[in-house]
Amino acid sequence: MSTIGVDVGGTKVSVAVLEAGELSEPLVEPTEKANADVLVDQLARCIEQARGPGSEAVGVGIPAAVEFATGAAKSGVNVPLAGVPLRHVLTERLGLPVFVDNDANVAALAEAHEGGRLVTEHLVMFTVGTGVGGGLVLGGRLYRGVTGAGAEMGHILIGLDLSDGAPPPADRFPQPGSLEALASGTALDGLARAAAQGNPEGALGRALAASGKVTGVDVVRAAKDGDEEAVDLLRILGERLGVGIASAINLFDPEEVVVGGGVATAGDLLLEPARSAAAGYVLTGVGERTVIRLARHGVEAGVYGAALLAAQEGATTEVTS
Repeated sequence: MSTIGVDVGGTKVSVAVLEAGELSEPLVEPTEKANADVLVDQLARCIEQARGPGSEAVGVGIPAAVEFATGAAKSGVNVPLAGVPLRHVLTERLGLPVFVDNDANVAALAEAHEGGRLVTEHLVMFTVGTGVGGGLVLGGRLYRGVTGAGAEMGHILIGLDLSDGAPPPADRFPQPGSLEALASGTALDGLARAAAQGNPEGALGRALAASGKVTGVDVVRAAKDGDEEAVDLLRILGERLGVGIASAINLFDPEEVVVGGGVATAGDLLLEPARSAAAGYVLTGVGERTVIRLARHGVEAGVYGAALLAAQEGATTEVTS
């Protein structure tokens, strides 16, 4: 049996085949975003290119909350798929079972596996990039909630002032005080700008003067070069993330908490402050066996997890049908 994994991102589509625990070299091409029909045509074409006589199911990861039954994106996304019943459309078009899920969910499934084999039954994933996504693997299977949209880890509230009750919510997400608002790559960009403006002679200040902008990428680069100001910004971001991680550990007592996404390229400069902060907020007796680690599957996590999704859900469908 082989399955096909499709990782749909705002800039690229990646397609690969998983067979006997081995993932093929992904086929990668720029995402066609003119409209939904053009993108669906692209996905169908790429899947047909990867398809072989042993292909039994297809998994697709997209950057949105997903209604799992139909594969429809439930919110605005970086790709034109909102409201499109992608699971039904592609299943009918390809004649293969197709399963669609959130991209962070399938990345979590990938991190629970190694060599196509489940190695972690209870896992929480945080993907720290432009925003903060996440996924839950509980009992070896993805947890999605009632409608399939569950595990939006970035919208855990970690920093609200509730002294006078709940403040009025903002008119858009991420909400102030959420993990995404405080611990994302976008939040790191803001910390970088403030630091650069406050210290023009520092490494970040010089980067701002040289290019007219400064981002989290500059922070990570400067921190790896030993710049103390940049190291401290990653400490701040890491400790904020650690508070969110503590909430996840208190809720689920998982075997592993995995941190991935672009900001995770900072490595221990981000992870050690996160571990330290999380330890202080985890209830005594909870998380005693929890390991907090960096993601291991890198850029292939999405396509690998999507192929695993197809294998897992395809097997379940066969059993229950």
